Amino acid sequence: MIERVEHINENTDLAAAEKGTYQLLEGLGLDLTTESMAETPARMVRMYAELLSPRPFNFTTFPNDENYDELVLARGIPLTSVCEHHMLPFTGQAHVGYLPGKRILGLSKLARVVEHFARRPQVQERLTKQIADWLQKQLEPKGVGVVIQAEHSCMTLRGVQAVGSQTVTSTLLGCLRDNPGSRAEFLTLTHV
Repeated sequence: MIERVEHINENTDLAAAEKGTYQLLEGLGLDLTTESMAETPARMVRMYAELLSPRPFNFTTFPNDENYDELVLARGIPLTSVCEHHMLPFTGQAHVGYLPGKRILGLSKLARVVEHFARRPQVQERLTKQIADWLQKQLEPKGVGVVIQAEHSCMTLRGVQAVGSQTVTSTLLGCLRDNPGSRAEFLTLTHV
């Protein structure tokens, strides 16, 4: 029996997902009649529903009354996403910064934007660019920078089994891309 998952994607059919998961596990030769495995299909469905459903949020901005023109950086934002090729999780940190224009952002919203784009089947390169592009469009800052470093289960648990390896991706826009000093400051402060 599937329990309700908070903030679930509206297109999710939990009953169909549980049936399909049961068939997958049974097809892999697993005995789903044991006490410890009987609820595994439902647990898997709840887990994936949670991983693939971002929480809603309001993108709160405020006037930049003080004309603040220095870098704003949220470093070490935890992220979890799912590799769209193997449906295995990848986890890591995002470092997200911007040089304000006319508006500044509620700081928690940087983490919310990361979660918003991470909670779907992804590739890290696209995720990095989606976060940067969205902030550029919504906030209209002078520059945006996003660096993500993550460990991919599809690379550590299977295949090459490169345990401990991390993938680093970056997207820099505006003066964080074009101005060498601003670019260097952002990359130095991210400690990547």
